[in-house]
Amino acid sequence: MSHSRAVALMVLVTFLWSIAGVVTRHLDGTGSFEVTFWRSAFNAAALAIGLRLLRGPGLWQSVRHSPWPVCFSGFCWAVMFTAFMLALTLTTVANVLVTMAVGPLLTALFARAFLGHRLALRTWVAIAVGGLGIGWMFGQEASSAMSWTGTIVALAVPLAGALNFTMLQFVAQRGARTGDSTPQDMLPAVLIGAVLSSVGTLPLALPSSASSHDLLLLAILGVFQLAIPCLLVVRLSRVLAAAEISLLNLLEVVFGVTWAWIGAGERPSASTLIGGALVLGALLANEVLAIVSAKRARPAASTSSAVMPASSPPRAGHAMPARPAAVKD
Repeated sequence: MSHSRAVALMVLVTFLWSIAGVVTRHLDGTGSFEVTFWRSAFNAAALAIGLRLLRGPGLWQSVRHSPWPVCFSGFCWAVMFTAFMLALTLTTVANVLVTMAVGPLLTALFARAFLGHRLALRTWVAIAVGGLGIGWMFGQEASSAMSWTGTIVALAVPLAGALNFTMLQFVAQRGARTGDSTPQDMLPAVLIGAVLSSVGTLPLALPSSASSHDLLLLAILGVFQLAIPCLLVVRLSRVLAAAEISLLNLLEVVFGVTWAWIGAGERPSASTLIGGALVLGALLANEVLAIVSAKRARPAASTSSAVMPASSPPRAGHAMPARPAAVKD
């Protein structure tokens, strides 16, 4: 797959992710947990079909015998799937998307705390500015109990996502250290998460009151807003750099807020716009600088390799780990 085609597909992925808010606003009135259950159930069914076609009959055996990293990742996916839809029923689409946008910064913090990764100064600055933006939103929305609750629930999505991505990095690094040429297959974790989310919310979703209209919309969300983009982004992560994926992910906030504004008349508050500007500005600056730094480092690396004797073996412990797939709610 060419780089330009991968970028175009990643834009499509963010577009599909962004429709959740406006579609949810057109539901007839199905309750929070029932909305979450049906979306996760349709997502699980679509993933089961898609992964079965991709992996063959061995899929079910790999799910049954999943090691603890896959199970942990599946739990994180379940939290993300559940908290996202609950948050959309408790606060505005803009609040949810802006809160979720701090995910890359939380991932950087967790990678520093749990994996010992060194963070560039620009990342520390971005974390501080992004935290300021979320703090501003919390402070301004404190007078509204509903919005405050929704933003706190929404915060569970980037927290779980950061833990999930850190686990993926840990698995990749462990494979590199042990010399395992066959990386751990983490894709079944997405299916496990969808099943856990639907099973966990089912008791709270009964008795069901969803109309046929709502079921159709929730099926669209489960299949086209979740299952297909999740499978696509795993494939695209092999072509696009992590910084590029994080940068393109910002389009979800732009698309999602725009759809909710135009399609549901949900205009973002001034506090959300200010907080969102701080968060997105910090992310944009950090990711652009990361891409620029990577491009500058390539010529230097090429020059170094050109003068290195061909017989010089790589130093032990410096193998490059495989880049993990991106994660999403």
